[in-house]
Amino acid sequence: MSINNIYRPQNKLNYSSYLYILPAFIFYILFVLLPLGDTLFTSFTQWNGISEKKWVGLENYTKNLSNKKITSSIKHSFILIIFYSFLPIILGLLIAGLMIRVKVRGMSTYRAILFLPQILSMIVVGIAWRWIYAPKGPLNSGLDFFGLEQVSRAWLGSFDYSLPFVGLIGTWVMFGFTMILFIAGVQKIPSELYDAAKVDGAGAISEFFNVTLPNLKGEIVVALVFTVTLALRNFDLIYITTGGGPGTSTMIPSMFIYKKAFQMNQVGSASSLGIMLTLLIFTLVSIILLIFKDKKWIIKIEKKW
Repeated sequence: MSINNIYRPQNKLNYSSYLYILPAFIFYILFVLLPLGDTLFTSFTQWNGISEKKWVGLENYTKNLSNKKITSSIKHSFILIIFYSFLPIILGLLIAGLMIRVKVRGMSTYRAILFLPQILSMIVVGIAWRWIYAPKGPLNSGLDFFGLEQVSRAWLGSFDYSLPFVGLIGTWVMFGFTMILFIAGVQKIPSELYDAAKVDGAGAISEFFNVTLPNLKGEIVVALVFTVTLALRNFDLIYITTGGGPGTSTMIPSMFIYKKAFQMNQVGSASSLGIMLTLLIFTLVSIILLIFKDKKWIIKIEKKW
């Protein structure tokens, strides 16, 4: 029997296996690639959603990049990354690190409560927190009760405080997700590593940076990609709480996309802004994956501690 005959059944099996993914691939083409391609083409046209599309080239992109309100909204999105991504990840890591040192009774109930915001509709979350931040809401009422009347204000109506306080809602929503993710990651770390660290005299901080943090690399990457993406494409929470106001202090690119497409009938301009936002998200996610692809960061932490 020749070598070709030996491997022929395996080749047939490999070719037939493509049939299993063909329906999913067709679905992906129809509902992802084709709409994305149509959006890309529309971004180079002037179109109000009804009349014929007029080719304008890069005009929509240059106008969006020269619009100070749009560039300012991109800065707002980067500020939201701090609240949606960095703060929840730091809090989640702290909780995961404490779990190793301290055993808490009823941890499953505790985790379920903190994860609850993840399963709530963002519309419900936005309405609830808009009531909390209201001038006569629970937050201001609590401040007044403790004699801090000069601190209380219309938080979502303030040009200075509206964006960070909307961001704090994002921290509240995302914290439960990162905590559950890191706790699951900690549970798969071999206990022998912690025993060896204790034998070597490692303290809580040294144990965290030399054992826990390096072994949570995969979970940190997942958390960063998910939370950064959510921060940049955020829409519903801003729409419900502030609508982009006061003024443009909480405007983000997705709000401009919505207003251009459905209120100003500038579908071509909205499409170009959508493509720009997609490229921005893709670039940031690629940078995150490239940074964490290098394992030298673990070695540096170990040498430092």
